[in-house]
Amino acid sequence: MTQVLSVVSECAPLVKTGGLADVAGALPLALMDHGVRMRTLVPGYPQVIQRTDKAKVILSLPDLFGGDARILAANVGGLDLLILEAAHLYNRAGNIYLAPSGKDWPDNPERFAALCWVAAFIAMNGIDGWRPDILHGHDWQAGLMTEYLTAMGGTGQVGTVMTIHNIAFHGIADPSKLDKLRLNPARFTQDGFEFWGKISALKAGLMAADRLTTVSPTYAEELMTDQFGMGFDGVMRFRRDDLSGILNGIDTDTWNPATDPNIQTYKTPRGKAKATAALRDELGLPQADGPLCVVVSRLTEQKGLDLLLEALPTLLHRGGQLALLGSGSAQLEAAYKEAGKHPNVAVRIGYDEPLSHRMMAGGDAILVPSRFEPCGLTQLYGLRYGTIPCVALTGGLADTVINASPMALASGVATGVQFSPVTVGSLHNALNRLCDLYADSGTWERMQRNAMAQAVDWGPSAARYAALYRDILTKA
Repeated sequence: MTQVLSVVSECAPLVKTGGLADVAGALPLALMDHGVRMRTLVPGYPQVIQRTDKAKVILSLPDLFGGDARILAANVGGLDLLILEAAHLYNRAGNIYLAPSGKDWPDNPERFAALCWVAAFIAMNGIDGWRPDILHGHDWQAGLMTEYLTAMGGTGQVGTVMTIHNIAFHGIADPSKLDKLRLNPARFTQDGFEFWGKISALKAGLMAADRLTTVSPTYAEELMTDQFGMGFDGVMRFRRDDLSGILNGIDTDTWNPATDPNIQTYKTPRGKAKATAALRDELGLPQADGPLCVVVSRLTEQKGLDLLLEALPTLLHRGGQLALLGSGSAQLEAAYKEAGKHPNVAVRIGYDEPLSHRMMAGGDAILVPSRFEPCGLTQLYGLRYGTIPCVALTGGLADTVINASPMALASGVATGVQFSPVTVGSLHNALNRLCDLYADSGTWERMQRNAMAQAVDWGPSAARYAALYRDILTKA
């Protein structure tokens, strides 16, 4: 059996700010059927420690980046966890990445360098009688693991994989922190982890990992372009032979309209009516002639939610409604609160997992107008619940939704609406198309049935990850 240590900054159901946590929580369980045992190394934030009161101390680490630390072992919901308990780094209230000011914690470089150093230490020395064959890091927070592994003499002994969930976040630190981060100054070069005169944790992983993956085939291609590469397009072109686009899946047990404890369950599109009525009651929305559209998202410009504000009158004019759940940019939060004064708009600022399930079940359509979207999970949840995705033609949104083109409708295979370019005008047109489709009840129900029949589980993608691990070990 292949032994893998997943190195990640968040993991559902323990701690979550976005889709990364869902992936980190679902992939280990999916890999079990493919001969892979994955343990997950995660920081010991307060919400993690609180959920693992039966954790066992298996290693003490004195003076870990400014204080003493311990590694705890625990099992939560079938997840085999290694928890890095370091109060000086992680025992903070609120957002795991952001200070109360809304800006990054100033010691984020040290906080996640510690996670990477511990991952490399485990890879080299083992822990509690176990040692991984592969280190699998996720995003910049795990990027430095390759540097520490090399420094510890692990080159060629342990395989490494870096997965890019969102290349927009680089893990930047000032070079004055080289010593504090225990980094080799000789590696602070263009071929190492130097990025425009700064340390980039993400670049460290992208340059040194054996294999790179990202979360959809289209995003893998986009990363090699100036528009989407966020300054790393040259690196991605350099590593293109080592790059794979492996589409994310979702946990189809947790997200199952037939068994979901958060909703009025249903098995067919016609069963959604009760869930829709219940959602309108909960959010104080009246009956309407058009579709009830939902958004469950971080409120950022990346997600195109500034464009949706401008196009919203189109939806409302056509008799549609909007229900939004999310948090993020203070400016967008304020703007949506103002929009929520309209009788056909309901806005909930914050994060509420049970409500997100009720919105997915009760919505007629889910809107994802992202400017870029590596994979996206909300459109997959929408498909699973028969909630028609209306999405921008980018990244994983392009790979997972079958646009309701005339040919797709004639062939009976459409599952949603795609639009391009990502502009207010295109979104305006897409919302009009969505309302036209909704007005044709037969076409709409056929699209819902198509959506609910799509394979959105982790099975095929887990098999690809397992094959990738085996390939690395074969070539080692």
